[in-house]
Amino acid sequence: DKGNTLTPIDPKTGKAGKTVDVHDPYNLYFTPDGKYSIVMASLDRELVFRDAHTMKQVKTVPVSCYGVNHADFSADGRYFIVSCEFSGELLKVDTAKMKVVGQERLPFAGAMPQDVKISPDGKTFYIADMVANGMWVLDGKKFTTPKLLPTGKGAHGLYVSRDSREMYISNRGEGTISIFDFAKNKLTKKWTLPGGGSPDMGGVSSDGKVLWLSGRYDSEVYAIDTRTGKQLARIPVGDGPHGLAVYPQPGRYSLGHTGIFR
Repeated sequence: DKGNTLTPIDPKTGKAGKTVDVHDPYNLYFTPDGKYSIVMASLDRELVFRDAHTMKQVKTVPVSCYGVNHADFSADGRYFIVSCEFSGELLKVDTAKMKVVGQERLPFAGAMPQDVKISPDGKTFYIADMVANGMWVLDGKKFTTPKLLPTGKGAHGLYVSRDSREMYISNRGEGTISIFDFAKNKLTKKWTLPGGGSPDMGGVSSDGKVLWLSGRYDSEVYAIDTRTGKQLARIPVGDGPHGLAVYPQPGRYSLGHTGIFR
């Protein structure tokens, strides 16, 4: 975002291509129909729709909230939910019309919503919140006031298991991962990283056996056994590892962010 560029990377070789000039690209998503990319221009307070192949700007959508950050799409792709990190709000955006059709403030003082994920059945959205220390449970269709489910200090990342039965919530402020059971609609377990840590963004291996998470403030990456919660590895990687994408992933197309596929 500070360099005001996007960089294409060949996944087969790891080689970077020619950068594209894009202002304030804090996060990046793609519409499910493959037509557009959506740049989350956080400081500019804009959602910028671009041609997904040429990156040519198509439409800029100004927003009144602060810190547009994470997002996920409805099951049919007709709308998506966006978290506004710095003003504690959520947006509902019509994908085809490229228009904000709903906006609400989270009912928690100082709320700081982060990662957004839709449930496997497509009925519910979950939004992690670093300040509220949990995740919000939202009916995306109705877009009514969501309910807070406490998970742990600094809840940040949300990752669905390969069998779609559970979701892993990284609690960055306490070095833990909470486990949410979709069928039971409740938290069932909590794993603690030995020696602590700052689990942040990441992803699940293609076989579903390993949860990979970056350690934002510990210059490392964690590998966690999804069957037992045991830490398999703790790998030094350098300062400030914020995002981590596990690639390739099962699915036909990418929705962007850190390896979200459908």
